[in-house]
Amino acid sequence: MSVDFEFKDTYDINDLINLVTVLRAPGGCPWDREQTHESIKKNFIEETYEVIEAINKKDSASLREELGDILLQVALHCEMEREKGSFDFNAVADEICKKLIVRHPHVFGDVQAENGKEALDSWDAVKLKTKGMKKQSESMLKVPRELPALMRAQKIQQKAAKAGFDWDELSGAVDKLYEEINELKGALSGEKQEDIEDEFGDVLFSCVNISRFIDVDSEEALTAATDKFLSRYLIVEKLAQEENIDMKSASIDTLDILWEKAKKLIAEKA
Repeated sequence: MSVDFEFKDTYDINDLINLVTVLRAPGGCPWDREQTHESIKKNFIEETYEVIEAINKKDSASLREELGDILLQVALHCEMEREKGSFDFNAVADEICKKLIVRHPHVFGDVQAENGKEALDSWDAVKLKTKGMKKQSESMLKVPRELPALMRAQKIQQKAAKAGFDWDELSGAVDKLYEEINELKGALSGEKQEDIEDEFGDVLFSCVNISRFIDVDSEEALTAATDKFLSRYLIVEKLAQEENIDMKSASIDTLDILWEKAKKLIAEKA
């Protein structure tokens, strides 16, 4: 081996940082040396979703592994900046520790927070102050456009609600959804794709608005709905095969009968 690295039975975070330095150093790994922030940025997203998958499956072993992959991404990006003389891993750790202390005045200061909501309100108030933001819109603009669309919509709506820009009750949000659906119908009759896309977006945004009032995470709700559709479709496909039905040429009525059978089978197993 052309690089100097100490092999151990057990490693810690400092070993990870050192290992990443070795991988990107001359004599290390050609692939690692070639990488930039831009070239591996999607890897970070992929690894994050794999962490979520492990959490959803309640798989501790996978969670441990996937969190390690996240740490690797952090270490790689820090090493790239260290090589430029910008910052290193310790600077990142220092900054997040200071942020946590400052944003928890209800723990490290004299602010009172009796429950989770009060603690979150305290966090948000300090965040606005430390970032020099005087208007809620400034906080809304800070929500990354790169977030999944439903998640971004919900976050922005929550921030708007904190400024008082919200419906008084659920019925107002529901009525708005029906209004947007009618506008979508009008756009569909006009057959102008730009208008259709615009109104369809408004329908989705209104659905997210309702999710806040009924305390539902829109991303998780859509994921669950997609899972439900997939489980039913798999049964429909199996039933069609058993009954020698060609799904591509079958009528919608025939497919609907299979769909209802699938729903019934799933309900019986529940």
